[in-house]
Amino acid sequence: MIPIRSVVVSSVLLSKIEGEFKILLMKRVKGGFWCHVAGKVELDETASQAILREIREETNIQPKHLFSADYIEQFYEASLNVIEMIPAFVAICQDEQTVVLNKEHTEYRWCSLPEAKALVVFSNQRKLYDFVWENFVENKPEPLLQIY
Repeated sequence: MIPIRSVVVSSVLLSKIEGEFKILLMKRVKGGFWCHVAGKVELDETASQAILREIREETNIQPKHLFSADYIEQFYEASLNVIEMIPAFVAICQDEQTVVLNKEHTEYRWCSLPEAKALVVFSNQRKLYDFVWENFVENKPEPLLQIY
């Protein structure tokens, strides 16, 4: 048996940089790979409260709007022998959003969709970015997905 675990949330952050939507990617200290915001849900937190806390902790950003992405990231974590199920969110940030990284990351970039997909190493990240781009940039998001 392989347990299914859901203790982490994630968010793709979008900002208009020089008039074009971009995705925020950060390079993690641990592992040295590029990623979007993610972190564990703490006791007595909802998923949306947890992702807002993680966004604030990792980037010092307060998004203008937060949406459920209507997407679950999933992968097998071999070290724990679990299938991770991670609810994804989309955070719409101020235009030309500034970023203040915490100690978990060494650098950041606001990326076009092709740039973001070229930087990340995991296929599920690329699938998530394609999904977010199609449903939140190229098309207007479904209002029922908006959290605030």
